[in-house]
Amino acid sequence: MDRISVAPHIHFGKPCIAGTRITVQSVLELLNEGLSFEVIIQDYYPDLQVEDIRIALGQMTKDK
Repeated sequence: MDRISVAPHIHFGKPCIAGTRITVQSVLELLNEGLSFEVIIQDYYPDLQVEDIRIALGQMTKDK
């Protein structure tokens, strides 16, 4: 779980991909729009790795 961080001073404490200001919510919204992992990384967040997106998906299922 060290790929997800929560800090009150970054995006009001929303879960982010560790070491970035990319929120888990932003990644999940792109996935919800039907974008593939590769497109998200290539066109939106080149600092992400596939594993970061997988962890974000796991975080969503864990929260439900």
